[in-house]
Order: sequence, then structure tokens, then C-alpha cells
Amino acid sequence: MKIVVIGGGPAGMMAAYAAKSENPEAQVTLLEKNEKLGKKIFITGKGRGNLTNACNTEDLLEHYVTNPRFLYSAIYDFTNKDVIKLMEKGGCRVKIERGDRVFPVSDHAYSITDCLKRYLKKSGVNIVYNTCVKSLLISEKKDSDQILRYVTGLETDKGHLNADRIIVATGGLSYPSTGSTGDGYRFAESAGMQVTECFPSLVSLDVHEEDIRMLRGLKLKNISIEIKDEQGKVVYQDFGDLDFINQALSGPVILSASTHVTRFLNAKDPKQHKILTLHINLKPALTDRQLDERLLRDFNTYRNKELRNALSDLLPATLIPVFLKRLEKTGVDINQKVTVVSKESRKKLLDLLRNFTYTIAGTGNFREAIVTQGGVSVKEINPRTMESKKVQGLYFAGEVLDVDGYTGGFNMQMAFSTGHLAGVSAAKA
Repeated sequence: MKIVVIGGGPAGMMAAYAAKSENPEAQVTLLEKNEKLGKKIFITGKGRGNLTNACNTEDLLEHYVTNPRFLYSAIYDFTNKDVIKLMEKGGCRVKIERGDRVFPVSDHAYSITDCLKRYLKKSGVNIVYNTCVKSLLISEKKDSDQILRYVTGLETDKGHLNADRIIVATGGLSYPSTGSTGDGYRFAESAGMQVTECFPSLVSLDVHEEDIRMLRGLKLKNISIEIKDEQGKVVYQDFGDLDFINQALSGPVILSASTHVTRFLNAKDPKQHKILTLHINLKPALTDRQLDERLLRDFNTYRNKELRNALSDLLPATLIPVFLKRLEKTGVDINQKVTVVSKESRKKLLDLLRNFTYTIAGTGNFREAIVTQGGVSVKEINPRTMESKKVQGLYFAGEVLDVDGYTGGFNMQMAFSTGHLAGVSAAKA
């Protein structure tokens, strides 16, 4: 049996290793268009390699945004515990950090790739670098009253390859510099399969307000956000950290939020677009009464100062000038002494602390997106094997599928799980 895996990312490497482990007699070839494997792995976890998440396995599916139920068989075929065990056994010792994120002890993403390469080499997988697949070769035969379609091989820039099974693990569109240029979508469409519209996900959010330029580099800790549409409906809410970058917002809560709003901002059909506003609660840990009491204590501390000079204990220094400009627009005199600030003015200040708002203009593009939302429709894939329902012997794994999750190692876990299931299934068929 000849099995060809297209793409040497986490899903592809896992698929090739799983196929060879399941069927040592099979001839398994891994094709990679780059000069090395795992190019995208090198930038995960800011270069440290967030390879999975150590939460309870039964809780994993809660961290996928698109088509989580499709992953049930794959996740339980090869769990997060299995990933950790495989890495440790292969010489890549791991550690668990905040949010149950799992990293190599080395703090270098290449430790993951090196570990997987050792497994591939030891198992006898044939790795071919700098090879670009041009097309899949699919044949047809009549079986009873239906036409069966099946793979026979593929064409590369270096010639023809025969194959009994093909696993497509080419990634999505995010970080195209790593080789993720949508080849898998083209292969799927050539096989008569549906590909859903793709959007950049786990990405920054651009905003309209110009005052954001003054906040570049500011990091807000333990804030809460709500994103609302034009009707006031809450599209997403979260609690955590937020970063200001250039003309955009980033940080954990924003990246997670982007998975829920990217289609409303980037869809080709303008009818799907929504006007979205981001509402930041700067002091979510305090009740209204507690926040008011805190403000009065600060006013007492700075009773000889003007309002504009009395917020240094309440807000980061970088934020205060922007906050004061917005407060002035509500009619509050920021030059008055705190001892004469009216209850009405104090309420406006408190309201602004609770509702510091930005209008979302768009998202970052695929060049900076961590993952792709959209891809090969899961309706076209058997979730128990990762095989195409349209073409026998054709499998898909990883980011090329219309499945995506939050940050924290969940997308890498999805790649490992679907890759493992695809490899085992292809080798058994």
C-alpha cells in the first residue's frame, strides 16, 4: 500500500507517523513544499510551541468554535494526554503553564518538530522536501448503479506519484509565508467537495477611533469586554487581558473575540456584515457601589487637586489623557477640584469606566491570523475516519478542515488528533 501525505505541519507529520505505525508494511511518503518540516510550528506560542492544552479531555470540545462535534471521534482517538505522552516518550519534555497551556520545557517550538522528525525517521517514513503538489489524480469506476471515485496518485512539480491513499494536511490560509496558501482547498474542490468561505481568525481587531494611536503598547489586565451589534445584541463577552497595538486591539480576549466576529466583518456577502462595537469594563471586579466608594477615597486622597490629576491610582498613566478627553465630551469639567465634583459628574466618570467603547472597523489579515476559520466542509468528511465522502482513499486533516478553536493549544491538538485519525484510517483501509 502506498500512502502519500501532503503537508509537513503538525497534522501531516502526525498522519504520516500514525499511518506507518499502524501498517509498517505500507510505503508512506510525506511531501513538504518547504525546505523543512513544521515551519508554522516554529511560530506557535510566540516561538515557544504551545503544543496542546492539559484540561480534562472531556472539556476539550468546549474550546472549539466551529463544528466542535465533528471532532469527537478524532479527539478521543488521540487525546491531549496521548499527545503529551508521545512527546515525553520522544524526548520532548513538557510543562504546563497558566490556562493549562502545554509547552516544551526547552521553551523552543523546534523541540516539537525535532521530536516528531525522530519518530518519522525511526518508523521509516520517506520525507521529500521542496516538492509542490500540483493536482490529485482521481479515477472512476462503475459499481452496481453508482459511480465510485477513488484516488490513484498525484502530480508534483517533480513528476508523477502513484498512491492508494492520499492525506491532505496542507493547512489553511493563515501565515502564508509558512506555505499555507490554500492548496488543500483547491484539491478538495477538484474532488467535487465543498469548501466554505474562509476568514482570518485569532487575529487583532481594527477600530475607527483615532485616540487608539495614543495607547500603543498599553496592556490592560483583568478587564471584561462585550461586543454588540447594531441592535444591541451581545455577540461575544469575555474576561481577561487586552493589548493596544498600532490602530488595533489584540491580546487574549480580543483574539478569542475575533473567532466570533470575523465573518461579520470579512464575509464576501455584504448582507452578512454587522456594525459592531466593543465595550470595555475597566473595573469588572468591583460592584457599582464599590467602584463609587473607591473613587471617593481617591478624591479624598487628592482633595487639593483637579480632577484631571486625581486618576493616577485608578488608571494606567498612558490611558488617563484619552480617558479625560472622552470624559470631557460628556460635559464633565476635568479642571475642577475633586472636592466640587458633582454626583452627576461622578456618575459619568463611573459610566465611562464601565463602558469604554470602540467601534470595530475590521480584522487583521491572513498574514497575521493564527488560524483560518472555514475550509473543507465537514459535511463532506466521515468524522470517524477523516475520509472524503466523495472520493475513496482521500483524507483531510488539520487546519484545512472547517474547524477552529481558541488559543491555548487547542488548534494544535485538533491538528494532531485529526492527523492521527486520518493516518490510522488510511493505513487500515
